[in-house]
Amino acid sequence: MTIAAASAGEVRATLFGHPRGVATIAATELWDRISFHGMQALLVLYMVGALLKPGHIEHVVGYGAVRGALEAVRGNLSIKAIATQIFGLYIGLVNLTPILGGALGDRLLGRRRAVVLGGSLMAAGHFCMAFDQSFFLALLLLIFGAGIFRGNLAPQLGELYERGDRRRAAAFQIYGSAVNLGAFVSPLITGELQKDISWHAGFAFAGFGMLVGLVIYLVGQRDLPAERVSASQAQLPPLSRRDWHAIAVLLSLVPIASLFWIAQSQIWNTYNIWVGDHVQLQYGSWTMPVPWLQSLDGLAPFVFVPPVLMFWRWQRRRGREPDEFGKMATGCFIFASATLLLAVAQFVPTASGRALIVFPILFHLVSNVGWLFFAPTATSLYSRAAPAQVNATMIGLYYFAVALGSTVSGWFGGLYERVSPASFWTLHAGLCALGGVLLLAAGWAIRRSRVFD
Repeated sequence: MTIAAASAGEVRATLFGHPRGVATIAATELWDRISFHGMQALLVLYMVGALLKPGHIEHVVGYGAVRGALEAVRGNLSIKAIATQIFGLYIGLVNLTPILGGALGDRLLGRRRAVVLGGSLMAAGHFCMAFDQSFFLALLLLIFGAGIFRGNLAPQLGELYERGDRRRAAAFQIYGSAVNLGAFVSPLITGELQKDISWHAGFAFAGFGMLVGLVIYLVGQRDLPAERVSASQAQLPPLSRRDWHAIAVLLSLVPIASLFWIAQSQIWNTYNIWVGDHVQLQYGSWTMPVPWLQSLDGLAPFVFVPPVLMFWRWQRRRGREPDEFGKMATGCFIFASATLLLAVAQFVPTASGRALIVFPILFHLVSNVGWLFFAPTATSLYSRAAPAQVNATMIGLYYFAVALGSTVSGWFGGLYERVSPASFWTLHAGLCALGGVLLLAAGWAIRRSRVFD
């Protein structure tokens, strides 16, 4: 691929020394995340609390077929089990479709038209959530819309800079801050709208947020990079035997990485049900909306990114900074420890018989440290170690691990009513810790083989 770079006159630094397009892309992504995370915070609660109950479920087009397919694999399922598995499939596909969306933008539509199409599909999906009949249509629109939108928005950020421009990393930090800000704000808003007005008010706000993002993108298109055009890959050498070895190793890491994402994805899924069932949320006459806890996942990175980076620099100066496998394994162990806090919460006696809210708060704070060790490092590993001829495909392979873990988390969500809460969360902690052990073993073997050197 070649990138048509903007001339020096076109690159006007207006945002901390960056091209104006950075502001457009970051603001668009901010509203995308406000839309997406606001809806995600409500989805499983909506299914359990309203949609899958009598009076609603009879109207959902396609529900019989979906339930039949799920029960053909798992046997008879409760409302909560069906909800967690539908959510798991949804979030898994949302993480998988950007691979297809990126290819669509590359080869057919172009980045800009793909972003507009994806955003329009997502907005339509949010508004379809207002009707019982169109629930599954709404999910399909959101799945494909998110894939087309995200597979083409973030790549435009990198295309604003020439190769080797040191501002690129800072631009992605701005972009990441927009993601986290949206993830922090949106559950607070949609949770309050659901509590004070209705479920559909929360979904309508999510749709409105997506429309705002589209307007920002359309208005700011003049500051975006020129469309990228396809070029021949003939100049790249064929894959060597060593390259194929590296590809095989990266493939083998997919199921290991998915163990982390099984536990991580449960935060958006069964965790919400557990909070509603077992955590003390009522204080006097006021009840805290369940989705509010989700906002901590957007706030925590702002708090912990600087100290984590400082810790790694301190280790580097001492010659003790771990490699990617050490960081990823550490992330798994930290996340597993956080998940154990949810199990411990069940054994701390309270007057209400419900878990103290301090436990889920601590869980979000600690688990996000684990996420910071694992997720960015894993993406970096696949980007660094993959042969140049298939680099984008291998990064897509990592997101398949995310999708796999997210989907399997829905299957594990079906165990929620069959075991005690302590056992449920201990199981997820164990899976995540197992991922850490396997990563340490894989790192040891790969260092000996020197396949990634």
